[in-house]
Amino acid sequence: MPATQKKAREFEKALNGGSPEAREMKPVLSQLLTDIEERGMSYYNMKLLDVPAYAQGIRDQDAAYKGRLALAAAEAIRFCRDNYGQVDYQIRYLLEGLLQQLLRSTLELSPAAWQRLLQLYGLEFRKPGDVGDALRTMPVLLTLNQLEKHLKKHGPDEQLTAYLSQVLAATEDQTSGYGSGQAVKIRVKLQELLGAEGDNALPTVRFPDGDALGQALNEFVDGLAPDDARTLPWLQLLQIWQKASGGQPSAKYMKEVDAAVTAIGPEAVRRQADQWLQLLAALPVEERQHTHTYNDASTYTYSSWDFLQEPSLNVGKALAWTLGPLADTAVLLHLAALTEKCYRKIPGRGPLAVGLGNACLLALSQGGLPGVAQLSRLRPKVRQANTQELIGRYIEKGAEKLGVTSAEIEDMAVPTAGLTHGRADYDYGDYHVVLQLTDGKAEVSWHKGDKALKSAPAALKQSHAEELKELKADHTQAQQTYTTQRDRLDRSFVEGRRMPYRWFRQYYLEHGLVSQLAERLIWRFYHADDTHQDALWLDGAWHDAQERPVATPADEAQVQLWHPVLAPTGEVLAWRGLLERRELRQPLKQAFREVYLLTPPEERTRTYSNRMAAHVLKQHQFNSLAKLRGWRYSLMGAYDKGYESDAAQLSLPAHDLRAEFWVSEVNADGAWNDTGIWHYVSTDQLRFTRLQGEEPLPLTDIPPLVFSEVMRDVDLFVGVASVGNDPLWRDGGGLVQYRNYWESYSFGELSEVAKNRKLALQRLVPRLKIGKVSEVQDKFLVVRGKLRTYKIHMGSGNILMEPNDQYLCIVPDRSPKQTAGTDVFLPFEGDAILSIILSKALLLADDDKITDETITRQINS
Repeated sequence: MPATQKKAREFEKALNGGSPEAREMKPVLSQLLTDIEERGMSYYNMKLLDVPAYAQGIRDQDAAYKGRLALAAAEAIRFCRDNYGQVDYQIRYLLEGLLQQLLRSTLELSPAAWQRLLQLYGLEFRKPGDVGDALRTMPVLLTLNQLEKHLKKHGPDEQLTAYLSQVLAATEDQTSGYGSGQAVKIRVKLQELLGAEGDNALPTVRFPDGDALGQALNEFVDGLAPDDARTLPWLQLLQIWQKASGGQPSAKYMKEVDAAVTAIGPEAVRRQADQWLQLLAALPVEERQHTHTYNDASTYTYSSWDFLQEPSLNVGKALAWTLGPLADTAVLLHLAALTEKCYRKIPGRGPLAVGLGNACLLALSQGGLPGVAQLSRLRPKVRQANTQELIGRYIEKGAEKLGVTSAEIEDMAVPTAGLTHGRADYDYGDYHVVLQLTDGKAEVSWHKGDKALKSAPAALKQSHAEELKELKADHTQAQQTYTTQRDRLDRSFVEGRRMPYRWFRQYYLEHGLVSQLAERLIWRFYHADDTHQDALWLDGAWHDAQERPVATPADEAQVQLWHPVLAPTGEVLAWRGLLERRELRQPLKQAFREVYLLTPPEERTRTYSNRMAAHVLKQHQFNSLAKLRGWRYSLMGAYDKGYESDAAQLSLPAHDLRAEFWVSEVNADGAWNDTGIWHYVSTDQLRFTRLQGEEPLPLTDIPPLVFSEVMRDVDLFVGVASVGNDPLWRDGGGLVQYRNYWESYSFGELSEVAKNRKLALQRLVPRLKIGKVSEVQDKFLVVRGKLRTYKIHMGSGNILMEPNDQYLCIVPDRSPKQTAGTDVFLPFEGDAILSIILSKALLLADDDKITDETITRQINS
């Protein structure tokens, strides 16, 4: 006799003392299990129609018969024990599968029998206990779905209603941790069943209150007035939200949402839902300790970064899905803020809440051009490559609808934030307000008549609350948009994009906000006769590098963002001279941009460059920088695979190219963190392939603009993430075998970025108060202090002291007020090391006034 059949006979005997249903159905269950085993079925692939005992003897039985069989199966599960009293899981899983199959057919039971079926699952409440196992392992939800049909047909039963209320109360503390998603679905179904006691009865709606969202929703429900016509549709909408699951809502789900929203009123839903959205965006993320107690009283303690419990995460998704078609400018801003938060990386875990973040992205994609603007802003901020690709697909989908390219729809979507030529004026009673972009910073100034005020008058906060709210939104949008478009332009150099002048005029030069960027950048105009002209907008017209007027291009002329690699050296220097002479600060480094041309060694290696090889980088910092610049990279870990090699990759679809910067682990004792990620990587070659290819291409085939921009990125990675930039790395231990590298990098040859920095210092230092005691010599800015002479390396910012080149460790304060260094005009922004060098030089010129003991001890040693 097969093992399962033998065990079936054993528990058949045990059922002799059970309920009437158990005694009636014991031979039926025994035969069913025997047939199931003989056909090799399991819990996962069970099909009752293929079981002879079911197909021939049970299928055509009435609903009452199948109901008694389900009761018997539930009771039989309790007798699945071996000779030692341990649970016999082989039989139990088959019975559970059988029970689930039966519950998908039509059953008929009395109210008392339905209650007994649920009690057989473990929902007995004879004494306090954990009902979580029953909710997680037994088909409670399927049973409630069957019970719903019974109640619709026969109406409520007082005793059964009281029992279901008891079950609902018992599930209150089961809505967090493992299996909480199923518990919430069960709670929603119970609430629906308990609210179905009459045509005019309100549904019961209750949220788990283990987090701020659940508490806020419960407070809202408690505040609803029973006699308000919108109370019922609000409760219906909230119930629908509790049913949210999956990555995207189904058409049927959104139809239910739309019906409830229409009944409430779209404006009321948008206003209230936006408050909950703002709550989520502002909710703190904290690491907490949790202890789970099992049935045997054993415990398990673990830590987590608490944001929202699983049920509230699902409700949050539904909230975002609902707001998508309703979103106005304020809602889109709040959705974007929440999205950014959801993709925040949590140590040892990854992104905070991917599902909720994806729901917000879907909602933004439904927001038309304003939604595209937010997607465009978020794409470089989100560091997960797959999410960046998802955002790209949403933007492409929006572009296809309008028949334009992705770049063009991003141009079209840029909001003005109410600005005209970078400025907006508002009048609130006796007060005048100006919102203006000044050197890339959105600033608000208040005036009453001719008198300037420091801030908004208190009286206005009462009388013009809504207007001030709109002003705040415009202020935030202006700053975010400016920063987003500046960074987008900076990343666009490598694309070499060209656009018709009429498009450029509409979406750049005449745009209320983007004009503040376009007017300070140099552009190249390609004319129909194949000639080109480079020009900058000065005093309301186009001018060349010698400040001679340039004719306005024809609408059909093509416009490209100018890059110094496109021009001879003399022209580049002329543009730099113009900017300095006019004291025009460009919003991004353009005229002073570093240029990287092929070198003889790279021509000899042919398909790869070793210019940035053999550096030691802090891997996490390298990873952050790479993703910030649009590269794809995965952190490498010590997973017992020995020596590893990987590459950061940058896709360049405009050129059908992919750049690869190869790095390898630095394997040494203690060279990885608690999660097994290497602290350091060493750099290797840079090469290019086709997007769909693997073979490296000759570097001479790579367009000079592409090569220069990619090499500039790689130089940035090395220049920022190298351990040679860390003044504490050597003295803090570092890696002993790489101390020679630290010294050679800290005081070695200058990179292209450092060479540009040297040129800037040669112009700046004579104008500063330290000009008489400082000068640029070779690789150093030399500063003669009162006590010693100092050599500040223009690449790393590290310091040597004469006469014996003793190292001086000064850890810079990187706050803006400390890194500014000087008020002397700089024609570009964004070079933090230049600011650090100037700050150190100003400090060391008056070294006799330094009071920091950690510095004076080194100077006097």
